[in-house]
Amino acid sequence: MGELLRSEEMTLAQLYLQTESAYSCVSELGEVGMVQFRDLNPDVNVFQRKYVNEVRRCEEMNRILRFVEKEIRHANIPVVDTGENPEVPFPRDMIDLEATFEKIEIELKEINGNQEALKKNFLELSELKHILRRTQQFFNEMEDPALMEESSTLLDPSEVVRAAPLRLGFVAGVINRERIPTFERMLWRVCRGNVFLRQADIEEPLEDPTTSSHVHKSVFIIFFQGDQLKNRVKKICEGFRATLYPCPETSQERKEMAAGVNTRIDDLQMVLSQTEEHRQRVLQAAAKTLRVWFIKVRKMKAVYHTLNLCNLDLTQKCLIAEVWCPLCHLDSIQLALRRGMEKSGSTVPSILNRMQTKQTLPTYNKTTKFTYGFQSLVDAYGIGSYREINPAPYNIITFPFLFAVMFGDMGHGILMTCAALYMVLRERRFIAQKTDAEIINMVFSGRYIILLMGLFSIYTGLIYNECFSKPLNVFGSSWSMAPMFSQTNGVNWTFQVLQENRVLQLDPAVPGVFSGPYPIGIDPIWSLSVNKLNFLNSFKMKMSVILGVSHMLFGVSLSYFNYTYFKKRLSIWLTFVPEIVFMSSLFGYLVLLIFYKWLAYDASTSRNTPSLLIAFINMFLFNYNDTTNQPLYTGQMVIQSLLVIIAILCVPCMLVVKTVILRQEYLQKRSLSSQNFAGVQVANGPTDDEAHIIQHDQLAQPTEEEVDHSEVETVDFVDVAVNQAIHTIEYCLGCVSNTASYLRLWALSLAHAQLSEVLWSMVMHIGLASRNLFGFLGVFFIFAFFATMTVVILLIMEGLSAFLHALRLHWVEFQNKFYTGQGFKFMPFTFDSILEGRSED
Repeated sequence: MGELLRSEEMTLAQLYLQTESAYSCVSELGEVGMVQFRDLNPDVNVFQRKYVNEVRRCEEMNRILRFVEKEIRHANIPVVDTGENPEVPFPRDMIDLEATFEKIEIELKEINGNQEALKKNFLELSELKHILRRTQQFFNEMEDPALMEESSTLLDPSEVVRAAPLRLGFVAGVINRERIPTFERMLWRVCRGNVFLRQADIEEPLEDPTTSSHVHKSVFIIFFQGDQLKNRVKKICEGFRATLYPCPETSQERKEMAAGVNTRIDDLQMVLSQTEEHRQRVLQAAAKTLRVWFIKVRKMKAVYHTLNLCNLDLTQKCLIAEVWCPLCHLDSIQLALRRGMEKSGSTVPSILNRMQTKQTLPTYNKTTKFTYGFQSLVDAYGIGSYREINPAPYNIITFPFLFAVMFGDMGHGILMTCAALYMVLRERRFIAQKTDAEIINMVFSGRYIILLMGLFSIYTGLIYNECFSKPLNVFGSSWSMAPMFSQTNGVNWTFQVLQENRVLQLDPAVPGVFSGPYPIGIDPIWSLSVNKLNFLNSFKMKMSVILGVSHMLFGVSLSYFNYTYFKKRLSIWLTFVPEIVFMSSLFGYLVLLIFYKWLAYDASTSRNTPSLLIAFINMFLFNYNDTTNQPLYTGQMVIQSLLVIIAILCVPCMLVVKTVILRQEYLQKRSLSSQNFAGVQVANGPTDDEAHIIQHDQLAQPTEEEVDHSEVETVDFVDVAVNQAIHTIEYCLGCVSNTASYLRLWALSLAHAQLSEVLWSMVMHIGLASRNLFGFLGVFFIFAFFATMTVVILLIMEGLSAFLHALRLHWVEFQNKFYTGQGFKFMPFTFDSILEGRSED
């Protein structure tokens, strides 16, 4: 239980690892995952460390594996994940792994290069095939007799004679389809309309061998006269990245070339299919062991990176490492070092030596899959200082409960519980999927928090008697209208009275009207009352104050255990006691007044009930002559005046007394040291062994009082006084502001209830109010809309709002009473992060 309430006890240890067994020992420590290595070479450049070449070789292997993985993903081949956790390979196995990876990389690059060349050749032949087919169509259209006659009638006979010996040149090629309009305009402007362009689209898309994407292209043929226009046309084609192909002038040559192109295309398709099959076989074989290879390489790199943190001794035969480790795992660490020695074949055991240090120790809190989410909420505020009280165990109950106070609805709580139960029962499948969506991972990691929030919401919904904003009439009502119609009680509710009055009040003082408290929760008859909000406001406001003051008093009480553990006796008497007395005298007394008012007044005397708020204000003003607000009990003036005086006296006790006592202790210590220095004391100096022992004793972790005294010696007392004044003022004012902050429990609860009621009355009530066939059919669509709005607004948005407010109440109002959160987290060297898909760093 002590380990649950506080962080684990840590120690600084020194490891002496033999060079031949250091690799195996570090790998075994990585499997255990309970050791955090310190960098003993902070001033040494990364490229000048001992194992930098091995780290580079691991990075090179990792690069090759990433290249293979990219090719596998591109080929849509699934990577086999058997869940195997291979051991760290030995250093001698690195050569075999490098050879295997280099062979796969070279083979894949050769296959890709050959395939790209074949695809490029195939693309050229395909484009040439379309050019030959399209140009043949162009020439056939130009040689059509009807077209020739039509063109000859449009020309003068003398011009026809002059144009007969004219011979035109042409070029044919392929261009991207989207560039055709710009290409045509550029030809017209540069060549001044002296060229003739014909183009046709290629129906099927062609594959780009470089990007493996499909592009749409068009075939074009350009007719011109003269070499000058020919050079201009070729430059324009080059500028628009059009590909030109040789095209024969005669029809027979074009047909022969097309036949040869089709034959070559068929041969290329066969070679490409065989190349792709070979590539698929290589990638499928690599996909079976790719994950295992990744784990091996990353583990090797992590081991060598950790070895670079160690320091070599003078003999160059031993590595020295310093590690943080929990005391409870020292045996498992020793066992891991022994296994590493046996695997390496070394006969010299590794040495684990505990060290004493004054440095701040890391904080390590054991977590399970249930407590992990709550511990993450605490760590998000700040990592706890070493061995101080851990708020996470208490937040397991208080956090979902305060959330449920704001979110209290039985129906919404059931929906939230079902969603959390689904994630809890199928958590293995969720973990195996390993999704990269950050929001999904965050919700899944907090599945147990959501489960408890849903269960507590069901409970508070039962207390509020709300299920989708509607009350449940399980036990009937404790109110009865029958006595109101009875003449014996002096009340005569006739039919005329009921007709003339829209609102009638049930008087609990009349015998038989109120039969006693409701068995559990709120009486369902309040849902019909016009003063429902007034009643719930009073109930929930007082409940918020009670819960808030109790929560804060509990937080102040936890500070006592911190002071006791760290032996801060002065803080117990001059910090804890004044704080608990100050809060109890004022706000604890207010809670007692609330309970007293509930118990002391009944239905017959409730008409003259004094106001607690006015009484509390008059308590601070020492105003007891207020005739509008009578005292609640006899002797109230004396007790309240005494409580206010006690609370006021606590302020200088926290503000001045502690600083004065620390000052006196410092002066006494300094005077005592000066007296010892004035005396003549001669003694032999310690031996080397004794000096070593004394040094270790001086490095021992001091008690908290010694730390306080050492800080007083080195820090100016003006700073100490200012810090103490800030703490006192912050606490005293915080008692008021924090108590008011807990009223958000009341506000959020009423807001959630009213929003749920509005959604029911404005959406669901429409379908339920119709009694015809249209209403019967429309209720299905209305319910779908109602369910969607319930999930989106009331569960997600309102749930997130209540979650953030509950988180603020714990971080600011509760944890600041005892939790400093100024430590640093224990980050052990472990291989589990590799299996979970985290970054290898």
